[in-house]
Amino acid sequence: MKKYETDSWEETFKIGKKLAGILKPGAVVALDGDLGAGKTVFAKGFATGLGIDETISSPTFTIVNVYEDGRMPFYHFDVYRISDIEEMYEIGCDDYFYGEGVCLVEWASMIEDILPDDTIRVSISKDMDRGDNFRTIIIESELMDEED
Repeated sequence: MKKYETDSWEETFKIGKKLAGILKPGAVVALDGDLGAGKTVFAKGFATGLGIDETISSPTFTIVNVYEDGRMPFYHFDVYRISDIEEMYEIGCDDYFYGEGVCLVEWASMIEDILPDDTIRVSISKDMDRGDNFRTIIIESELMDEED
């Protein structure tokens, strides 16, 4: 487990970029945090770490956005609007989770039961007592322990 404390969106972006830079095809990242915690900023950094130049937005209504112009495909999920796990199977989640790219799943705790066992867990939390921009990011993965 690795814990980061950030004071700006740029620092949150860099952590997402760093994580993506060390992942291999088939990795699934579960990203959780309250509204406004910085999940989309983290996702934008993540995409940059994969070499993706496209504009990244949270797929709130489409559930998944697919980006293929990086070093491997990037499957960006936002499952906030999922009301039934069956919806995930209808969009072919297993093809993404066990495919040739990497998945980043925002609001992942909502589909916890269907995530692969080796899913990398990331949580972002705000601490307003320490400032409007302060975030704590916890990454549960041995990959990050090997870094710096």
